[in-house]
Amino acid sequence: MVDASASLSVAACLFHGFSDPSRLAILRHLALGEHRVVDLTRHLGLAQSTVSQHLKVLKEAGLIRGEIDGPRVCYCVEPRTLRRL
Repeated sequence: MVDASASLSVAACLFHGFSDPSRLAILRHLALGEHRVVDLTRHLGLAQSTVSQHLKVLKEAGLIRGEIDGPRVCYCVEPRTLRRL
């Protein structure tokens, strides 16, 4: 029963990542290539704090990853998760 519960928890986290139109827009931009938070705020017209919160949810869902590039973090789609979908 633990495996079923864990699977449901993973699925709930994944669906939460897909549950907001702004997060879907972020995923669409990241599917085109790496972006920094500043790039996403410019593309989407959202506040930096809003984009950062959405990125946090997407990262927790395993849909994206962040790679440190000097003083910045570049975000990209997590291909292993998307292949499982």
